[in-house]
This record gives sequence, C-alpha cells and structure tokens, in this order.
Amino acid sequence: MPEGRVEWIGLRPQRKAPMTVVNEARAEAGMGLQGDRRMQGRVGSGRQVTITSREFIDMVARQLGVAAIDPALLRRNLVVSGVNLNALRHQRIRIGEVVVETNALCQPCSRMETALGPGALVAMLGYGGLCARILESGRIAVGDPVIYIPPEAE
Repeated sequence: MPEGRVEWIGLRPQRKAPMTVVNEARAEAGMGLQGDRRMQGRVGSGRQVTITSREFIDMVARQLGVAAIDPALLRRNLVVSGVNLNALRHQRIRIGEVVVETNALCQPCSRMETALGPGALVAMLGYGGLCARILESGRIAVGDPVIYIPPEAE
C-alpha cells in the first residue's frame, strides 16, 4: 500500500468551538490528542482521533460544486493524502510517531448542512473519514508519513 502524508491537523478545544489549526500535536495512547476535547472523554473510546483524506474533501467539494472546503469545517482532527482511507478501516496505521487502530466510519452529522450548505450531509456519506483509537503515544506533524501496518508486522 502506498505511503501517505499528513496535510492538516486540527484540535477541537470544546464541543462546537472553532477548531484550532496546529502544525503538530501530541497523541496520548488510550486518550486522544492533547488540546482536543476527546482527551476529556472516557479512556479507551473508539473515537480518540478522527481522520479524513484530502481526496475525500475534494470529492465532497465536487459534489457540492465548490472549489475548496476548509478542513476545519469538517471537524476532523487529521487530513491525510495519498492513501485509500476506507481500505484502512479496522487496520493499524502509523502516523508520524503514533500508531492508531481505525474502527468506525466517521459519519457526517446534520451540522454539515449548516457548515457546508444544502446537500452536504448526503455528499459526505461514505466520505466522512474514520475514527481511531491511539495505541502508541507520540508526536504527529504536518508532512509526517502515514504507513499501513500489515497484520503480520504487529
């Protein structure tokens, strides 16, 4: 599987608060990203970090007939590129120093209609990204590689 790259990192300090865009973040195993509201959640949650792809964002923009979408409007933590994100569901991946295990699809909510306009919820179905648990702590920075970890390598 080809190697991808981290393009964007955003933290949600509080529910519905504007995203804080950063160049790097510290991920804590079993918890989330420092500075993100998910760090205050329950230990072991399957939604410690959310990931979408540049390719998904571009697809949604085309569906909505807009030139570009600000990743902060989607409220995902990481934007990656160069990987087939949906093929990585229920897999382990290394993102910078961090190992995550992806799980559920990160389905869009009705707030996307307000953030992106009419039709956004439907346009994002299947393109919302993935939720993941953090297995190994470390730093994630813009430009870091995104690497699939085959099961036999675990």
